[in-house]
Amino acid sequence: MVACMDQNDIYPEKGSPALRRVYAVEEGQSPDARIVYVSVACQHCEDSPCVMGCPTGAITRHDGTGAVVVREELCIGCRSCALACPFGVPRYDVEGRMRKCRLCVERVEAGLEPACVRVCPTGALRFGPVNAVLGEKEGRFVGTLLRAARRADVQGYR
Repeated sequence: MVACMDQNDIYPEKGSPALRRVYAVEEGQSPDARIVYVSVACQHCEDSPCVMGCPTGAITRHDGTGAVVVREELCIGCRSCALACPFGVPRYDVEGRMRKCRLCVERVEAGLEPACVRVCPTGALRFGPVNAVLGEKEGRFVGTLLRAARRADVQGYR
């Protein structure tokens, strides 16, 4: 959240909405209770409901990166995009227009990762072509299964 606020000059104390939100979710019961953090931002959907819901064409797909962005000069602040978005991502700004994650298009065009991905301490946020990111995730899952199978063989389970 902080990297996003810094990158986009967002000041919550002045009423600017956070473009990435992190929620703490409590799970379980004592003594096994824990807190899981869920990071929520724009999914930059391929078939974006917010784009279709915007009557002025202010929300579009960025030509260079494919990110779904708000063209602020066209936004009338009607909030139709927020109603259309299943994730509730577009937020109403104190200046009377909608704002949402821009996927740090300037950084991406310069060959850099979005700010949130760059600083994510756990590596939970990833950026890249969808198939590459999913392939990496799938590879980690298969590796985990193989390690578990090897442990089972060593321990005599079959």
